[in-house]
Amino acid sequence: MAMTMHVDVVSAESSLFSGLAEFIVAPAEMGDVGIYPRHTPLITRIKPGAVRIKRPDQNEEELIYVSGGLLEVQPQTVTILADTAVRGHDLDEVKAQEAKQRAEEAMRDRSALIDYATAQAELAEAIAQLQAIKRLRQQK
Repeated sequence: MAMTMHVDVVSAESSLFSGLAEFIVAPAEMGDVGIYPRHTPLITRIKPGAVRIKRPDQNEEELIYVSGGLLEVQPQTVTILADTAVRGHDLDEVKAQEAKQRAEEAMRDRSALIDYATAQAELAEAIAQLQAIKRLRQQK
């Protein structure tokens, strides 16, 4: 039997995952981080992207989109506190594409009332959602 660790993924709205995993990959601020059981303790911010969870009883990875938050790693426990989190299969590609287009337009229109940094953040979230949808399709 493979070594496992306990993983919790929670957002302000709900708990999206709580269970055992062989490994996870999370979008840390400075790049993706892979975590296996007995990983060195770590706390880092996460950016918008897909958290990939490999459960011991499944061949496919479970994907959860997170819009940002914190990642805490202890030797046998990983906790992800996400600002917003959505299961991969619940992501809406049409809405993500529309959000991406709106953010790109806002960034081009410098006279708009929207803050440039806000538009950049919205664009990053939309792109991360689209990448998570793409990865989910590749798994199938």
